[in-house]
Amino acid sequence: MREDLLRLIGDPERVITEQIEDKYLSDTLGRRRGTAAALVFPLSTAEVSAVMRYAYERSVPVTPRGAGTNLVGSTVPRGQGIILDFSRMNHILEVDEATFTATVEPGVLLKDFQAHVEAMGLFYPPDPGEKESTLAGNISTNAGGMRAVKYGVTRDYVRGLEIVLADGQVMTVGSKNVKDASGLPLKQLFIGAEGTLGVITKCVLRLVPKPEKSLSVLVPYGELKTGIASVHAVLMADANPTAVEFIERSVVELGERYTGVHFPCPQAQAYLLLTFDGHGETVEKNAQRVRHVVQDNGALDYIELTDPALAADIWRVRGCFVKAVEAVSEQEPVDLVVPIDKTAEFIAYVHELEAESGMQMVSFGHAGDGNVHLCIVRGQRDEETWNRELHRNMERLYRKAYDLGGLTSGEHGVGLAKQPYFLENTPDINLAVMRSVKDALDNRHILNDHISYLK
Repeated sequence: MREDLLRLIGDPERVITEQIEDKYLSDTLGRRRGTAAALVFPLSTAEVSAVMRYAYERSVPVTPRGAGTNLVGSTVPRGQGIILDFSRMNHILEVDEATFTATVEPGVLLKDFQAHVEAMGLFYPPDPGEKESTLAGNISTNAGGMRAVKYGVTRDYVRGLEIVLADGQVMTVGSKNVKDASGLPLKQLFIGAEGTLGVITKCVLRLVPKPEKSLSVLVPYGELKTGIASVHAVLMADANPTAVEFIERSVVELGERYTGVHFPCPQAQAYLLLTFDGHGETVEKNAQRVRHVVQDNGALDYIELTDPALAADIWRVRGCFVKAVEAVSEQEPVDLVVPIDKTAEFIAYVHELEAESGMQMVSFGHAGDGNVHLCIVRGQRDEETWNRELHRNMERLYRKAYDLGGLTSGEHGVGLAKQPYFLENTPDINLAVMRSVKDALDNRHILNDHISYLK
C-alpha cells in the first residue's frame, strides 16, 4: 500500500505506514484504539480525490480526521485502512466581506478562524467548548456550543461545502448565496454525518458583524433545580441571552482544582452562567432585565463579571470540566438533549440514578437549549465492574432522555460510544432511510462504516 500511496502523494513524509502514533488511532480520551495500515496527510482536494479513488477500487476503509478532539470515537479507524488527516489543509482561503462569508480548508482550527475574522470586525458564532477542534470536524458533528441559544449551531453557518465522495468524485453543494430552493438540500446530508458519506475538503461559512459588547453574569443558587427552573423565566424575559449555562457545584470544585481559579459565592450548590452581547446599551438593559427575573426566582446573588480577567477565568473553568474530571478519574462523557422544559426533570432523574447506583454523575450543560452534559465517574471500579455498571446506567439515561422527547446527542455526534443507545432508541424506518442514503453515496461502505447508524 505504501508504494501505491506514494505514487499518489509524492511525499514520503506525508505517508506513514509504520509505527503510526497512538493519537491518530484514537480520539481525545484515548480509551478506544483502532488500527490502520496508513496515515496520509493530504494538501489538496486532488490528493484526497486520488486517495479515495484508490481506496474505493480496493474497498479499503477510510477514516477522515481533523484534530481528533472528538469524545465519542468518531475518529477511531478500523481494519487495515487509511487515515486521512487534514491538519495540513489548514488555510483560510478567503474572507468575503461583501457576502459575509469565509472559505476555508477543513483543517483550520476554530480558535484561529474566530481570531482571524474578529480582527476584521466579523464574527463566527458557533462556539464549541473545544477551541482546538477543526472547522470540518465541527461540521461533521454539527457542533453547537454555548452560544447556540442566540445564534444557533454549526449547521446554521454552513453555506457551502466541497465534498470528495467515496469513489473519488468531487462535488460542490451549497454556495455563498443566502437563499437556495434549487433541488434537494444535499448540503444538509453531510453536516452531522461524522464522515460517513463523504470527505469535506472546503467549507464556505456564514459570518455576522462582531458584537460591540459582551457581558457575562454568574448567578448562584442554593440548589440546581431552582436554577434550572428559572431558565424558562430568563428566556421569556425577552433579554436575548447569548449563552445560558448550568453548572453543579461538584463539577465547579473539580474545575477550580484543575485551574486554580475560584468561583464567587462558594456556598452555592449550583450556578447559571449567562452572556449577553450586542450594542452596549442594549446589553446593559438585557442584563438588568434578567437580574430582576433571577432575583424573583430564588437566586442567591447576581454577579456581573465586569472584570475581563475574571470573566475569562470563569469561562476557562467552564471550558475545562471534562479535562478536570479526567484528571481525577477515568470518566465517560455524556452529551444528550431534551426539550428545554424537561431539563430539570432529567437532571432530577440523574440524581436519583446516581444515588441508586452509587456511581458519581457530575452534570453541567447548556440550559438554554436543553443540552445536558454528564461526566460518569469510574472511581475505584475494576474494568469489568466499570464496563458493566456504565453500560447499565447509560442505557437508563438514554432511555429516560427519549421518554422525555430527547435525542442521543446534542453536539458530540454518535460515534462508537453512543452507537448501541442510538440504535436502540431510533425508529427502524429512520435507520433504514439512513442506511439507504449511505448505500447511495458509499455503496462499498468504506467511509467510517463502523459508526453511527451502521453496525
